Amino acid sequence: MKAFRLDELEAERAANDGAYLQFLKERNMSAGLYALDAGDTDPQAPHNEDEIYFVVSGRAAITVGMETTQVARGSVVYVPAGTAHKFHHISEDLRVLVMFSPPES
Repeated sequence: MKAFRLDELEAERAANDGAYLQFLKERNMSAGLYALDAGDTDPQAPHNEDEIYFVVSGRAAITVGMETTQVARGSVVYVPAGTAHKFHHISEDLRVLVMFSPPES
């Protein structure tokens, strides 16, 4: 079993001065913690893997392809592989668990 604590992941991510911390990589999936502060610009490009975002905290909008929705704590968003997507209008610091399948390369 592998178990993680969100507060420890956030501390490790912050200590490494990055917006993204991959904390799990297995044969069929990977997972990470993504952080964008209020007012930040999301630099993402489409990924080769399917993704699921689970918003742990914060508020923003996300555009996936041509669709836009508001997200906040508890929101879950699926992004198909190869689809353009970005968080924007980040009004509260955003912390998002990201799951990739297959694992992010």
